Amino acid sequence: MTVNLSTSLLDNPIWSALTTVNRRLTQANALAARYLPAIAPLGGMCNQAPESYAAMEELLAGDPVALFLDREPGPPPGWEIPHRDLMHQMVYKGPLPAVGNVRALTDDDVPEMLALTALTEPGPFRERTIELGGYIGIFESDRLAAMAGERLHMTEFTELSAVCTHPDYRGRGFGKVCVAAVVAGILGRGETAILHVRCHNSAVELYESLGFRIRRQLHLAVMRYMVKMTGLG
Repeated sequence: MTVNLSTSLLDNPIWSALTTVNRRLTQANALAARYLPAIAPLGGMCNQAPESYAAMEELLAGDPVALFLDREPGPPPGWEIPHRDLMHQMVYKGPLPAVGNVRALTDDDVPEMLALTALTEPGPFRERTIELGGYIGIFESDRLAAMAGERLHMTEFTELSAVCTHPDYRGRGFGKVCVAAVVAGILGRGETAILHVRCHNSAVELYESLGFRIRRQLHLAVMRYMVKMTGLG
């Protein structure tokens, strides 16, 4: 089932977040923006015109950037794309979920959060990613067993992210509990929960069972500006 939403915010979600609710956590110019490097390696452009790629290059200082694009990436010369993939953008359409036994995560928990995300690789997670807000976890014997949180924040929409469970605690439903808690928090603010997941990820069926529905496909492109093109001679 595909959900059609009458909004363009979700067609360019990182740009939408960086130019609205998440603006305070960015480096930006008129045509491109990126999260502060300690927050996340994500960036957005207003479109894929050569001028927008040039504006993004000004912000990167040689860093790679991950973009969510509504069509195939088409950078001008000088860029490389070391990784690309297709993602489903999913929107929550279910009822308000029941919330289980979770705890809000704080700055004191960041070392455990970094260790868990490094082990499970749910997506990029850095020292200050927690500042994006809404992170919760489940602890077993004072050990962080599972977590989830929020990432992209834009007008009316918030993205669920960093859903992961330590291998020692899988099969206990901790992931579902964490997703339900984060979604409940988003809905409680009068917003709509969204998420992005690679099309080949088996978690797509899990998210559908929890009330998410596919809206559209987006292109994930991890890019780096490698060569400043100059004339010969």
